Amino acid sequence: MTLTRRSLIHSVAAVTATALVAGGGTARAATPLRTAATTGSAIPADWMGALPDALSLLRMTIPGTHDSCCTDPANGTEWSHTQNWGITEQLQRGVRFLDIRANGLQGHPDDSFGIYHAAFYQGITFDEVLAQCSDFLGQHPGETIVMRLKKENGTDNDVGARFKDILNVYLDTKGWRSRFLLTDRAPTLGEARGRIVLIAQFDNDWPVLQWPAGDNDFLSNQWFSLQDIYQGLSRPSLKTAKVTQQFDNVTGDQGSALMYINFTSYAGGGWPKVNADAIMPGVQSYLNARSSDRTHLGIVPMDFPDFHSDALRSLIDWNWH
Repeated sequence: MTLTRRSLIHSVAAVTATALVAGGGTARAATPLRTAATTGSAIPADWMGALPDALSLLRMTIPGTHDSCCTDPANGTEWSHTQNWGITEQLQRGVRFLDIRANGLQGHPDDSFGIYHAAFYQGITFDEVLAQCSDFLGQHPGETIVMRLKKENGTDNDVGARFKDILNVYLDTKGWRSRFLLTDRAPTLGEARGRIVLIAQFDNDWPVLQWPAGDNDFLSNQWFSLQDIYQGLSRPSLKTAKVTQQFDNVTGDQGSALMYINFTSYAGGGWPKVNADAIMPGVQSYLNARSSDRTHLGIVPMDFPDFHSDALRSLIDWNWH
């Protein structure tokens, strides 16, 4: 058995003070244990906590969700339905990247965001998203959440250029600043534990990580290499090749200063759940064939990880390769 770095593994019972004995026979204090064979998916709510503080987020494999709050087809039909798990369950199951798309909240134009998929309000506010993220991080302080916050255009409550100002209301007036890590460089895991690492996709002049400009392509800037091809293919199953191409890109660029992001989601040709069924088996085959590789794969946002839990487990466990 090996000692963990942090007392975090809630699913493993702590040994008694006399159970762990040093080579010379001296009893040590009780410490949670895990076997060397245990990997992160065995403890998905706490998987980051067993990794070293010095590890950069650039050198990790981080499963995520696409359109993370779109859990109810009543909010825009099945075309807008991308997840079954809500935010809390996603985090409990090991998801650590959230794709949050916000704009003005009806009746609260100056101080609140609603969450949207295109024009469709998803029945949840940004306040509720932050409360759920904060509750999770409070209970699991060894973890971090990477959050893409996008100003979602096309809504009836567009705040325009005031998006940054309303976010400042959240940070300062509502008191959320201490829960965020606002930085324009990829942090280490130790720096990010217990925090939400913000990636901004809205007009701002802040020193924070900024999402690449462009759409529906392989995109990049000084912070990111992004694959987000979500329409224009002759059939959804062809998206698998785009995903595996980005996996190959990051595999060949392991020392990069870029954070790689690789969306498995696709919006054309069928409902998201149908497309995921066409795309994810090929993604899983790629992961299975390279299960012995000592690489990191970056951030991988998915639709319906509950339907494709093998991929979610594989991505978490990649951090133990």
